[in-house]
Amino acid sequence: MTINRFTKTLILLITLTSIVACRSSSEEAATAPAAQTESGIDATTRRAQELAAERAAREAEAAERMRVAALNTKVFYFDFDVAEFRQADRDVLTFHARDLAANSGKRIRLEGHADERGTREYNLALGERRANGILNYLIVNGAARAQIEVVSYGEERPAATATNEDAYQRNRRVEIVSP
Repeated sequence: MTINRFTKTLILLITLTSIVACRSSSEEAATAPAAQTESGIDATTRRAQELAAERAAREAEAAERMRVAALNTKVFYFDFDVAEFRQADRDVLTFHARDLAANSGKRIRLEGHADERGTREYNLALGERRANGILNYLIVNGAARAQIEVVSYGEERPAATATNEDAYQRNRRVEIVSP
């Protein structure tokens, strides 16, 4: 009985393969006259243009995904006792600056934060320097000063309340907030 089932399956596969082979050869025959009427250079040029258009569309989609991901990034972290944002954040901040430049009615608030180490006054000043560093970068890259408000909370609004390095790292930040 298993040999019978195997044989039936084999016959079915051979039949389907034959149908597919016949169909593809008839499709080739149908397109052959059109290809013969075009010169080889025209067909090659057209195909190269199609491939270039496809590549451009894929690149545009990838650029749009990157832009959306960058604009969804709203928190930028800082090293201990440092007011300069990280080099890795430049591209993301550039997308934010371009978005502000393209949307003159858009407004944001940069909220500077610090960890709990240091005096209250020092941490307020550090949070402000961090936010102003990002503000200056956004302005240099196309945003208008009138679109951006800067606020420093220092250590007053921690993202994490623990007293370890991980919590300190999460608290040293500037957040972009839409008012």
